[in-house]
Amino acid sequence: MVSKPSAPTPDPSSGSSSPYAPPVIRADIPGSFAHGVFHERHPKLLRQVLDALPYGPGERAAVERLLVESTAGVLEPLGADAPDGAQWLAWGEGLWGRPWGEAPFLWAESYFYRRLLEATGYFRPGAWQGVDPFAPFKAAELGGPAVDEELAALDALDGLPEERRAQALVSSALWGNRADLSFRITAGAEGATAPDLAADDGALLRTALERASVERAGSAGKSVGVVADNAGRELLPDLVLIDHLLAHGLAARVVLYVKPQPYFVSDATMADVLAAVGRLRAASSPAAGAVGGRLWRALGGGALVVRTHPFFCAPLPFHDLPADLRAEFAGAALTIVKGDLNYRRLVGDRRWPPTTPFAEAVGHFPSAVAALRTLKSDVVVGLDAAAVARLDGTGTTWRTDGRHAVVQVDPRG
Repeated sequence: MVSKPSAPTPDPSSGSSSPYAPPVIRADIPGSFAHGVFHERHPKLLRQVLDALPYGPGERAAVERLLVESTAGVLEPLGADAPDGAQWLAWGEGLWGRPWGEAPFLWAESYFYRRLLEATGYFRPGAWQGVDPFAPFKAAELGGPAVDEELAALDALDGLPEERRAQALVSSALWGNRADLSFRITAGAEGATAPDLAADDGALLRTALERASVERAGSAGKSVGVVADNAGRELLPDLVLIDHLLAHGLAARVVLYVKPQPYFVSDATMADVLAAVGRLRAASSPAAGAVGGRLWRALGGGALVVRTHPFFCAPLPFHDLPADLRAEFAGAALTIVKGDLNYRRLVGDRRWPPTTPFAEAVGHFPSAVAALRTLKSDVVVGLDAAAVARLDGTGTTWRTDGRHAVVQVDPRG
C-alpha cells in the first residue's frame, strides 16, 4: 500500500484555473448524491456485473476487492504492467493512499470504472481480454420491446413540417438520456412527475445549426461534432438527429465522438455505434430503416465520421483537453455535447451557483457548443433565478432525479 502523503489534496478535475472557483464535488459527505453513488449504486452495479457474465474466481475476487477498497479503503495505483499505469500515476499524483471520498468525485468515478476493467481482465492477455463487462446490459436494452415502439414513432414524424420535426428529434435526443443504465440502477421506477425543461435554448440551437451550415458552405473542413454519451436507447435518437443534420443540409459532415473502451456502464463505443445502426437498419419501421440505411452509407462515404481519443476516458474536465483533441474541436462549426457526464466535464464538476452563466462556465471550450443534458448529478449552471426558486420550492432532488433537463448553447457571437 502507498503511504498517505501529507500534501493537500489536489484538484485534478478543476475545470477552472481561477483560484476563486467553487469547491470541487467530492464523495465523502454522507447523504450526498456522490456518496450514494459509491455506497449504493456501485455495490449494486458490481453484483449485476458478476451475475451477467461467468467470470472466474480470480476476476470475481478482484471485483470484490475493488468494492471494499472503493467504499472503505484508500486509493491504490494500477500495477506497473497496466498499459496506462504511468498515465494514471501522474493523474493521481497527491491522491494515492488517500480515502476514495477525498478525491474529486469525477476523478474517483472515472478511476472506479478503470479499475473495474482491470479486475475483469479487459486489458490482460487471456480469455476475458477485450470483453465489455456491460455488454449484456447494452444488448438487452437495445433488443427490448420499448425500442420497437420508439422506432415505430419515427413513421409519424415524417409527415411533420421540418421545424416541428427538428424540434421533436432534439427533444428525443435530450430525453433519451433518461435511459442511462447506470442511472436506472438506483433511480427506481419513474413517478408521475412530468419531465421539466429547466433551461431551453432550443431556438438558439436552431440558429447555431443554421449558422454552422452557412459556415460549412463557406469554408472547407467545417463540421458539426457530437460527443456521445450512452449506448442503446439513448444512442438511437442521437443517430436519428445526426441523420437529420446530414439529410437537411445542416451539416455536410458530422464527427461523432465515442469512448475508446467501456466506461460508466453504458457509455457508447464504436461497437455500440455499429449495433445501433444495425438496429435501425433492421427495424420494421420504414422510417427507421431508411435512417439506418442513410447512416450506413454516410459512414462508408465519410459524411459521418466516428472518432475516439484516450482523453474521453480520462478523469479530467474538458478544460484540460489535450492539444490534438482541442484542435479537432476548434475546427468544428458547432459541438453538441450529450448527457450528464459530458456536461460535468464540460462545465467542471464543481458546486457552481446554478445561476452562473453557461457561456462563462464553458468559455474554455474551443468551439461554439451546445449541451443536451438530463440532470442526474449535482452540478448545473445557466439557470435563471426564477427557475432555481421554482425547482428548490418543489422539495425534490431535482438536480439528480432525471426528471429535469437543459438545452444550453454558447454560440460564440
